[in-house]
Amino acid sequence: MKCIYCNFDDSKVLDSRLTDRGNSVKRRRECLSCAKRFTTYEMVEAIPILVIKNDGTRQPFDRSKVQNGIVRSCEKRAVSIADINNLVREIEDNIQNSLASEIKSSDIGEMVMKGLKDLDEVAYIRFASVYKQFADVSTFLSFVKEFEKKIKK
Repeated sequence: MKCIYCNFDDSKVLDSRLTDRGNSVKRRRECLSCAKRFTTYEMVEAIPILVIKNDGTRQPFDRSKVQNGIVRSCEKRAVSIADINNLVREIEDNIQNSLASEIKSSDIGEMVMKGLKDLDEVAYIRFASVYKQFADVSTFLSFVKEFEKKIKK
């Protein structure tokens, strides 16, 4: 690892620790030439994922879009930010672990719906009302009635 101060090509590792999320390693290094210390981070390179929108266009996967949709659905509900972050992380991990370079936005929506269903029923209904784009009130009511039947089983 090159020294950030003198550009010398070699350094020694003084300390290595996992970061808070556990997805990278923080290394404290010392240059073998100038003896100055600096920190580096080592992480697994993520595969870039493209999301295929309903109109066929593609755009890079953006974790914050998923998170914002879930946060809006959980407004004024007893759902902690930690639970929301865990759900977002789980969805992101599922997408990365699929090893696919593209994913349909509808597949992401279904993952969010499944996670919200387990997390908070009202947030699930809120998200579904936007995601499913119900044509009218009767379609929405039939969806809610079907959901109610499923949770009573």
